[in-house]
Amino acid sequence: MKELQSLNEVFNNKIFRIPDYQRGYAWGEKQLIEFWEDLLSLDSYRSHYTGVLSIKKVPENIWSGWNDERWLITGRKYIPYFIVDGQQRLTTVSILIQCLIEAVTSTPANEKSNKGDIFLGAYKLSEVIEKYIVITEPRHRIINTYKFGYEVDNPSFEFLRHQIFGEPNAGTIRETFYTLNLENAKKFFKENIAKLIKQQDHILLEEIYEKLTQRFLFNLYEIDDNFDVFVAFETMNNRGKRLSDLELLKNRLIYLTTLYSPQEVPDDVKENIRTKINRTWGEIYNQLGRNKKTPLNDDDFLKAHWIMYFKYSRNKGNDYIRYLLDDYFSPKNIFEKLEVSTSGIEYVEELTDSPDFEEEEEEEVELEPIMSPQSKLKINDISDYVDSLKTSAGIWYSTFFPSDSKDLSEPEQIAMDKINRVKIAYFRPLIMAALIRTKPNENERISLLNQIERFIFISFRLCRAQSSYRSSAYYRNARAVYMGEMSILDVIASLNNDLSWVFDKNNIFKTSYFRDFISRKFGPNGDGFYGWNDLSYFLFEYEERIKESRNQPKLGWHNFTKSETDKVSIEHIYPQTADSEYWTTRFSKFSDDECRYLRGSLGNLLPLSSSINSSLQNDDFPNKKKIKTDDNGEVIRNGYANGSYSELEVAKKEDWTETEILERGLTLLKFMEERWQISLGTRSSKLELLHLSFLDITNDISIPVFAENQPL
Repeated sequence: MKELQSLNEVFNNKIFRIPDYQRGYAWGEKQLIEFWEDLLSLDSYRSHYTGVLSIKKVPENIWSGWNDERWLITGRKYIPYFIVDGQQRLTTVSILIQCLIEAVTSTPANEKSNKGDIFLGAYKLSEVIEKYIVITEPRHRIINTYKFGYEVDNPSFEFLRHQIFGEPNAGTIRETFYTLNLENAKKFFKENIAKLIKQQDHILLEEIYEKLTQRFLFNLYEIDDNFDVFVAFETMNNRGKRLSDLELLKNRLIYLTTLYSPQEVPDDVKENIRTKINRTWGEIYNQLGRNKKTPLNDDDFLKAHWIMYFKYSRNKGNDYIRYLLDDYFSPKNIFEKLEVSTSGIEYVEELTDSPDFEEEEEEEVELEPIMSPQSKLKINDISDYVDSLKTSAGIWYSTFFPSDSKDLSEPEQIAMDKINRVKIAYFRPLIMAALIRTKPNENERISLLNQIERFIFISFRLCRAQSSYRSSAYYRNARAVYMGEMSILDVIASLNNDLSWVFDKNNIFKTSYFRDFISRKFGPNGDGFYGWNDLSYFLFEYEERIKESRNQPKLGWHNFTKSETDKVSIEHIYPQTADSEYWTTRFSKFSDDECRYLRGSLGNLLPLSSSINSSLQNDDFPNKKKIKTDDNGEVIRNGYANGSYSELEVAKKEDWTETEILERGLTLLKFMEERWQISLGTRSSKLELLHLSFLDITNDISIPVFAENQPL
């Protein structure tokens, strides 16, 4: 460990590259704020210890293949280093320096100046750029050599060069979750630098630059060639975000490829597998970060794939990574050799057309059985696993964002969307396996998706089964489907069988589970069906059914998922605060408890196409149907007559009384029966479920028929 060095000293005659086993840039808001505050709060007479930078010289057989860097290494004797620990901090300082360069360049005094005429502190801007960012080969001025970056073929390097450092002629750049982090870091520093410039003179930029490059100090630790860099990478822990399990696994797999003897695995095969690992992880991160605004979790994907690929055992939540790193992909499985016998192989003499030559007959010798030492974990095991991860990554993304998937047909996209909305529970590994292994049979896949949605809605959303009910079985089924040991039809049969507990011997749905749950919601201070946390999904499905014949959506799922303070997206038609004459004249005949049941009953709850302020819920029914504006003429309520299909249905009613509440409640229950293929029993049992048994309404109520027992 050498003495502390400033950033200025750290970058002297060095080129830094992030090796292929490292993750991309992972710092988020928390780490950026901490770094920025450390910088701004640093007194002019103090230094700041920034941590250890562990680096290792890049071997000549590697850097000799680098085109952009080779001239600087051979011609100016720069030394190339891999960053083993500290890349998050070096990436951050590089982005910040670039932001300082851009800020100084864009000041009014410098807008038309050459970089050689602009100063940042005691340095010309051109010197700062060459010191920390990029050096252009001077003879032809074609090659740009970046002082800091990634190894070749890393999408983050292209993004860093063109989107962060501003190199022109980018072409198509692949964006990932990691490139989004790079982009966010640059936005963060640009915005905060701009604020400082507004508050104070641009001289402050020079102060920041001086602090960053002279008084942010590092322990620069150079790892020698005999030190196992892969083991070091797994154990090092620096300030910032911890390594994800997926990132640790990548490092482990690359490390394992180095442990095989040349006799067992030739070097060219090792290099091929290492390239495959890097490309696979690139594809995984591309898929996980494909939706930049909603990146998928690394470890969720890895765990789901483990469930599908290996034999599932329920213990602790981190069992999967312990199994992968400590058991299956452990170095001991390479060091421990299995003696493989070849004595049972029958050797045959090849028949040839070559002419016979008389040869001296050799003495026949009885050979000992040949025992060939083979690693317990074979290189093909690693290769097959990596191939599976790569195939699975795109399918995993498709299960989260089906409408953005080329792997799913439109009916499959619709079915998958429903499963996501109803909350997929533990079924994603099974669905991933089914989509991988049953691609030619679309009809079976659609049937499976429909049955999974039905199982989730009935067992968990209606009957309130524990969230882990049958989870182990369907995790095991995921592997069975993936391995070809179980068909889709077998899984569908299992789903139906596992729902048998909610039906009686006459196949009538046992409403008691759901009724008892709703009854608790009608308890003191309860709000009945409004407190059913799956009401949004149910009402949205009803809206989807009504719109089928019209083909024009009026209500999006985002209406239920976005949360705004003091806004409602499902309203009580007969309001909770019903003080106006309209409501009192119609409901004064009921007791307080009966009014509470009517308000919280299913038929009185309506999804709105546009959320409203909660204060607008208390309007009279005729006013709720009309557009309402404020004193400035701004629309503050669309009105049922201009809303969703469900709102349009309600808007057709002349009045809103207990009769309409009951009628709509029975209509919704009829839809539930036909949509999820269940029978809720007699009218009396339905009134009991709606908590409206006290109503004495004997006239016939017309209930529509929605379908012929076909799930959507």
